[in-house]
Amino acid sequence: MNSTNNLHWQMLALFVLLVAALYFLAPVLTPFAIAAMFAYLFDPLADQLERWKLSRSAAVGIVFLALSLVVTLILLLLIPYLSRQVAAFIAALPEWFAWMQNVAVPWLRERFELDFEMPDLQQVVTVLQNHWKEAGGIATTIVASISKSGFAVISWVTRLVVIPVAFFYLLRDWDVMIAKIHDLLPRSIEPTVSRLARESDETLSAFVRGQLSVMIALGIIYAVGLWAVGLSTGPLIGLIAGLISFVPYLGSITGILLGVIAAIVQYGDVTHVALVVAVFVIGQLLEGYVLVPRLVGEKIGLHPVAVIFAVLAGGELFGFLGVLLALPVASVLMVLLRYANERYRASLLYAHEGPAPMAEGGADAPLPPAATQVEAKPTAASPSAVPPSRA
Repeated sequence: MNSTNNLHWQMLALFVLLVAALYFLAPVLTPFAIAAMFAYLFDPLADQLERWKLSRSAAVGIVFLALSLVVTLILLLLIPYLSRQVAAFIAALPEWFAWMQNVAVPWLRERFELDFEMPDLQQVVTVLQNHWKEAGGIATTIVASISKSGFAVISWVTRLVVIPVAFFYLLRDWDVMIAKIHDLLPRSIEPTVSRLARESDETLSAFVRGQLSVMIALGIIYAVGLWAVGLSTGPLIGLIAGLISFVPYLGSITGILLGVIAAIVQYGDVTHVALVVAVFVIGQLLEGYVLVPRLVGEKIGLHPVAVIFAVLAGGELFGFLGVLLALPVASVLMVLLRYANERYRASLLYAHEGPAPMAEGGADAPLPPAATQVEAKPTAASPSAVPPSRA
């Protein structure tokens, strides 16, 4: 008993030290956390290449080069395009707000007899346009922010370089590190910890890998669909709707609202509104019947409310590092809670029935027939009576 208590206290102390280290070293650990996240995501791909008779170093090299090419193409092609989309979106905001003030709000007041005043939306538009013009794009903003001091430039560049380097070495040695951590576990808790680790990996894989793939696919479907409809800001609206689709229906509802407003302002007819709605209906059908079954499977991931709470709590406690670690930690906590519920239901605290219930008439009232039968004792007149079971 003493050894078990000592082990529990040691594990608690280790957990407290780990949380304290994360809190105080969060800025330093952020690039390593990003690298570890990428290593976890792409480890199955490297394992698949190994099964094709490639060495681990060769498999990791192929994954690293492919990912570097994709990131380079995104930086060269997608970011400038999204920058133009954001500029077009901000330029269209005055028309959107004018439609809301002159058409939408009067219709709501007349139909539902609502009495409310719209804020000064034109001032909001002016502030956004001025800041966007002053920023001059994403690259200009980044360069201006890091050029204020030489130390900031060195720190920013160092952390940026650490991510790919740490990612390469973590991915190369991922299986070795997992094996060493497994060997370091106390033998008394190794079976339980291994089981919980497998369940955590399944939950995290189902949500992160699968849901991330669904989000990217939906973003592309929505963006291409709204672009085909003819909306000038359609690709940006589609990508936003896809990226927030990890909460069920939030992405589609947000996309429909923004897309319908954009269609009404840009075209002013029912046809384009119906086309926008059709794009999101098709996207929802593809998500429910094709994307989720194939990419996520039947495994139950995290509840949407748990996802939102985990991200907000992680950001509040540990900043950007907390946001990165929110989903992995929430997945592990979800598995631990299921394990705690399993242990509780198997414990005497849950299984114990307690004393027989008292009759409604009070202590002197006769017990119900079932209770009387339980309390009955064997007598000589009933030699075959069975000893009562413990209530």
